[in-house]
Amino acid sequence: MSARLIPHIKANIVLYGALLANLGIAAAKFVAAAISGSSSMISEGVHSLVDSGNQILLLYGQAKATQPPDASHPFGYGRELYFWAFVVAILIFAIGSGVSLYEGWTHIAHPEPLRDPTINYIVLAIAFLLEGASWTIAVRAFRAARGRASWWQAVRRSKDPSGFIVLFEDSAALAGLIVAAAGVYLSHATGDARIDGAASIIIGVILAVVAALLAREAKGLLIGESADPELIATIREIVAHCPGIVTVNHVRTLHSAPDEIFVAISADFDDTISMGAGETLIEDIESKLREAVPQISSVYVRPEKAADAVIQPGWSY
Repeated sequence: MSARLIPHIKANIVLYGALLANLGIAAAKFVAAAISGSSSMISEGVHSLVDSGNQILLLYGQAKATQPPDASHPFGYGRELYFWAFVVAILIFAIGSGVSLYEGWTHIAHPEPLRDPTINYIVLAIAFLLEGASWTIAVRAFRAARGRASWWQAVRRSKDPSGFIVLFEDSAALAGLIVAAAGVYLSHATGDARIDGAASIIIGVILAVVAALLAREAKGLLIGESADPELIATIREIVAHCPGIVTVNHVRTLHSAPDEIFVAISADFDDTISMGAGETLIEDIESKLREAVPQISSVYVRPEKAADAVIQPGWSY
């Protein structure tokens, strides 16, 4: 294994862990479904297979996002990751949820004779352990990144979809395994195979809800979200304390990638500053900002009279 590949795997341990777990689980679930004829096991197999594809897409998106800027993309390819995150949400809804709902409805309308469920319980138990391990890794990584924010605030503020997508997927997977186990058990306990189909529909609904949440977050990142308010306040404070700055009119930021921030600043310069001194001041501002906030990839400072600055009502500057 090359020295370059090792840090890449460490940086994406959450995605690689989830990918390996889901590939093995998907194969086991399909074998169990073929043996037992369980609708919920088919749904769970499709669920794990879709999750595996999602992790591959996210890894691909991360690789594409690291491409350097060029003439056609002067601000880089960082939003490649956001695009593929949105595709992941669509796949969860269209394939994962759609197949589960279809399988459930089919088995309710045309229930199949019940077979020995032992293989289902074995596979579900193994899958729960593997998914639980993947979920634990995702939770630890996300907890370390969220700081003092609540879990929901951390998801809303996160600019790296890889972390919260795996967390959501693994949480949905664990919930789906519990529903599938309950469906298999109740079907055999009551002798009604339609309960297994109902469990498949519940799994489909869970996936649809998760897909909707992920699509909402991915859409915001794809359109373009500002940096955290605390970071914007830090930028404003640094610029305001630079000699020669009378007023900071506004600070506008945009995440072009999880760790890349575009910053546009409008500031009222002291009228006594010459053109040459103004250029030096702008260079000094850029240097201080990059030192304080390493995520800043581009800085644009516009000298502008406070009276002429356009301030959008309701915006946080």
